[in-house]
Amino acid sequence: MHPLKRLLNHAQQWRGQIGAGALFSVLNKFFDVLPELLIGVAVDVVVNRRESFLARVGLSDPTQQLIVLTLLTVAVWGCESLTEYCANLKWRNLAQNLQHALRLETYGHLQRLQPAVLTRLRTGRVMAVLNEDINQIERFVNNGAHDLIQVACSSLMVGAVFFALTPSLAVLALLPVPLILLGAFWFLRRLAPRYAAAREAASGVSHRLNNNLLGMPTIQAYTAETFEAQQLMHSSEQYRARNSDAIRVAAAITPVIRIAILAGFVATLLYGGRLALSGELGVGSYSALVYLTQRLLWPLTRLADMTDLYQRAMTSVQRVDDLLQVPLPPSDVTASLPEPVRGAVSFEHIEFAYDEIPVLHDVDLEAPAGQTLGLVGATGSGKSTLLKLLLRFETPSAGRVCVDGEDVQALDVKALRRAIGYVAQDPFLTDGSLLENIAYGEPEPDLERVRAAARAAEAHAFIEALPDGYEAQVGERGLQLSGGQRQRVALARALYRDPPILVLDEATSAVDNETEAAIQRSLERAAKDRTLIVVAHRLSTVRHADRILVLDAGRIVEQGTHEELLQRAGAYAALWRLQTGGGA
Repeated sequence: MHPLKRLLNHAQQWRGQIGAGALFSVLNKFFDVLPELLIGVAVDVVVNRRESFLARVGLSDPTQQLIVLTLLTVAVWGCESLTEYCANLKWRNLAQNLQHALRLETYGHLQRLQPAVLTRLRTGRVMAVLNEDINQIERFVNNGAHDLIQVACSSLMVGAVFFALTPSLAVLALLPVPLILLGAFWFLRRLAPRYAAAREAASGVSHRLNNNLLGMPTIQAYTAETFEAQQLMHSSEQYRARNSDAIRVAAAITPVIRIAILAGFVATLLYGGRLALSGELGVGSYSALVYLTQRLLWPLTRLADMTDLYQRAMTSVQRVDDLLQVPLPPSDVTASLPEPVRGAVSFEHIEFAYDEIPVLHDVDLEAPAGQTLGLVGATGSGKSTLLKLLLRFETPSAGRVCVDGEDVQALDVKALRRAIGYVAQDPFLTDGSLLENIAYGEPEPDLERVRAAARAAEAHAFIEALPDGYEAQVGERGLQLSGGQRQRVALARALYRDPPILVLDEATSAVDNETEAAIQRSLERAAKDRTLIVVAHRLSTVRHADRILVLDAGRIVEQGTHEELLQRAGAYAALWRLQTGGGA
């Protein structure tokens, strides 16, 4: 489907506004052309006086003729100004509405994608689409649509006047128009791939900047400023080169159009002048035609800007629509969670692979409602993948994950995730207050529930010690807090929802001993009356779990309680000795 048709499909809900904007654009061009005709009539009045065109329609006095022309000119200019205001109002409001709706639609689509898909799309590219590409579409609708309509109307209206006055001159004056349009389309075809390459290069710059700004402490710690500056220079140089390639083509449009315009204007000037000298064309008509030729052809010089704006916008429409076409995960809801949710979780013969690389092999386990399940093992053994499958961040290649006996793939994903509290290894905190982060997603937080959740997560003490307490701002991604404080806020956020299932993905792997002890105390309280699944590197975090599973290369190799696994003297016991200083 052509990008312009895609854009019109997105704008279907504003059909009335588009129609009104187009009408005002046409009327504005009509009133814009009339002054040139009035100039011709005025010249006719001055030259022919009582033999003028107006005299033949009943106004014999030249003074009266000039007064009528003056009043008509005032009325025409007033109507032109009014219709231009209305046209700008309609088109610019449409541009803002379309920009707003497109951004929300695209962001809403992204929110429904699985995290792994978002990772493959690259943050920089997505940000470039949400910002620059959608803004580029807004700029085209804001100005380009109005200009294109007016150029088309100008050609039709002025052409009609030419043919009414002197058909032979009309042919000469309008001859450059199809050549100009053909040239514009020729340039369009060559600009399209160049602008597509430029937008992709812009995404690369955006991705590099986003990645470096987030990793600035590491860049500085490794004194890699020069290296990263060179990497950015390389990305920016690619963008500059792609843009330069497009500019070389775009810059040639105006000179080519000017030459064609000159041919039409010269034809009117010479041939029309000869007709006027021979008496075949009135002086007033000749004056009007000279002015109209300029009115017809000169706006075509803007085709360069319009062509450039149009092609940039169509490239952006293509990129936005490509993002909207990224397939969503299956969402056939055929079952619902029983009320109340007990929280029993089971993984039945699970197989999973990342990009055809097997990660999980026939994993079969259960976490009965109200019990604590610990998952341990080396990095890459598949522990975190199991949590992603439970949350439907990923889809198993074979087998199924169940909550209270219902396959999670058959459940409404929002209902499923509302039943699960999730604490990640590197928790995301929004740029807001502690109150807003603990009651995340609620427009009107319950302060008492927030305090209770913070106490349960042992975060209340450090929060109260802050100057602004629960209103203290955490900064972008929570970077004004320490790692341990962020983890406790993330745990408080999970507990605030009071979910029947609580999952922690290595929540203590990067915290100090004091914070780990605090989180362990919190987990002992949190485990009451809810299912708790804990992925951990530190075995001390899961030593009190009802059951511990040891994974190795995507398979369960041991399971039991802490004491049972130590007595077996297997992989778990070796890890325990290693972490407690007893040797491997």
